[in-house]
Amino acid sequence: MSLRRRTTLVLAALALVSTAVVTAPADAVQDQKPAYPQIAAKPYMGWSSWSLQSTNYPGVNPDGPGSFISEKNILTQANALATKLKPYGYEYINIDAGWQDGGDEYGRPVANLKRFPRGMKAVGDDIHKLGLKFGIYTVVGLGIDVYRDGNTPIYDAPGCFTRDIVYPDLRKTNGWDAAYKINYESPCAQKYADSIARLFAGWGVDFIKMDGVGPGSWKGAPDDPNHNNTEDVEAWWRAVQNAGRPMMYTLSWSLSHRYADVWKQNSNGWRIDTDVECYCDTIVKWDSSVRQRWWDVTQWIDDAGPGHWNNLDAINVGVGAMDGLTDAERQSYMTFWAINSAPLFAGDDLTKLDAYGLKLLTNREVIAINQSGNPARPLNQDQLQQVWYAQNTDGSTTVALFNLADSPSTVTGNFDQLGIGGKATVRDIWANQNTRNVSGSVSAQLPAHGSKLYKITPNEDVPVSIPADLTATDVSSTTVSLNWRPSAGATSYQVFANGKQVATSTKPGTVVSGLQPQTQYTFTVKGVKYSRTSDVSAEITMYTSKSGGPVRYEAESPTSTLTGDASVSGCTLCSGGSKIGNIGYSSTVTLNNLTVPTTGTYLVKIAYTDGDTSRQSMLTVNDTDSYWVNYHGLGDNDWGTPQVTYLPMKLTAGSNSIKVSNPNGYIADIDWITV
Repeated sequence: MSLRRRTTLVLAALALVSTAVVTAPADAVQDQKPAYPQIAAKPYMGWSSWSLQSTNYPGVNPDGPGSFISEKNILTQANALATKLKPYGYEYINIDAGWQDGGDEYGRPVANLKRFPRGMKAVGDDIHKLGLKFGIYTVVGLGIDVYRDGNTPIYDAPGCFTRDIVYPDLRKTNGWDAAYKINYESPCAQKYADSIARLFAGWGVDFIKMDGVGPGSWKGAPDDPNHNNTEDVEAWWRAVQNAGRPMMYTLSWSLSHRYADVWKQNSNGWRIDTDVECYCDTIVKWDSSVRQRWWDVTQWIDDAGPGHWNNLDAINVGVGAMDGLTDAERQSYMTFWAINSAPLFAGDDLTKLDAYGLKLLTNREVIAINQSGNPARPLNQDQLQQVWYAQNTDGSTTVALFNLADSPSTVTGNFDQLGIGGKATVRDIWANQNTRNVSGSVSAQLPAHGSKLYKITPNEDVPVSIPADLTATDVSSTTVSLNWRPSAGATSYQVFANGKQVATSTKPGTVVSGLQPQTQYTFTVKGVKYSRTSDVSAEITMYTSKSGGPVRYEAESPTSTLTGDASVSGCTLCSGGSKIGNIGYSSTVTLNNLTVPTTGTYLVKIAYTDGDTSRQSMLTVNDTDSYWVNYHGLGDNDWGTPQVTYLPMKLTAGSNSIKVSNPNGYIADIDWITV
């Protein structure tokens, strides 16, 4: 995606050039804090205008970039959604950037009357008449044009003016620096948020998207407080709760995960990534940003739940001619959004849905998986053949196989890793086929970017299920830290090393101690309930480090090999005060002389910095075996705070080299690797 292209479109859509004055609506309500537990109890479903607004597909924006949005086009899409998709749960019509044209005498937004001649309330009324819900778009901060030399009064706040709610130096904020930052030490600031929320409520708005929020979207690092909008989000959350109408409040775009607790407490959802649209002659492209969701969502999985969901952006799978995707990619796109309990909102022209697109969007089993609110997680991400799964309350397991590679490949999900014992019925959901008495695994030969979606139901109920996804997360010379997924029915767990019980835990994780240095151990776990135990988990094998280990290898060491533009840069918080940056495409760094005594699997830990949403690289061992690693990004342009990730790797006895590279993109900066 071109950030410059998006910025140009959004700034054009947000241009506040009108000085129109409108009379205050009868929207004043008593200050109250109603509870709306039904808001976002499940991921919302609907349609949003931005995908069509942003595309260069012929005929969609005939009057130039960003010209799609209008009352006529919005209501046309609303009628199509009501006819084709509403029976399946799609209900929101969200009007994104481009509807606004300036502010009223109180600095509150007004509609662009060329595009919405009857105003937004009338459009909302027509949407409601179709049995649908009405969504609207705004941005964080005070619009520069409505500041008006600080003399704009705040509605229903005697003595408050725009000069009272900003900083004296008129510092800028939001993702485009297109607004003044609001100073919430002033009580007038909350009044301003209240006035807009109540205006929206008076229009019948059911959904608010606030864009340009930071920290996130590559702004708002600790040394950039102007782009920290947490106070705005908290103020708007209060305003929405007191507006007198249930309204969903969501945040955009690419929110920083280190503020996840703020977003969870003060919104109904957040975008975890940049725009899915490619800003090209189709709506999306697989490589532009669709595939990046597989990597970016992982650090957010445990943050999703009733009342607040991880937003992966629009689903553009409905019109093959303009989507820019193969049919295999369209199915993978829909599958991934569904299993992650992401909001399902289409961005296509709903009047042109093709038969395959309609099939994808209206599969009731797939929608039910999404609406269950049980996000999936990956079994592995060290290869491009990935298995994602979610354990369901009815004892079944949802399993999706994905081939993210550019050529066909076989993908296999092993039952013991998934926590499934014995024989089971495997339902291929997209194919609408059941296979009974399957044991051991599910496997499929998939095309490039292809997928399968299964519901696996064991033949027999068991009192305690197998612990799934046993993983080593840390290692020393005498300890190994283990995690696994909770076992249904279990009240405790037995942990085994080389077949001997070495620990008991009441939680799905423990640190096994008393181990020998430089020794290989095979670990398994069983769930326990009273006198009953589960079948044994899948095993993992790991070497402990040598005495005093693990050993740290600095990326900037003179023994490392750099190619292309890869270079040493300063990093105050990094080990040794330096790191290797500018890695990616033809630029690589190879850490040499990593020594181990015996050939086997070792836990390799990597310290890195990443101010992006997330980046990936290949780690190639001795020019032979390659592993993918995902670096969770901070998303706020902070490239100075190290984080750590890990993965098991096979190393050979003696000296090893690990090459860090990505031929298709830039990666995180590397601080060190330990073995």
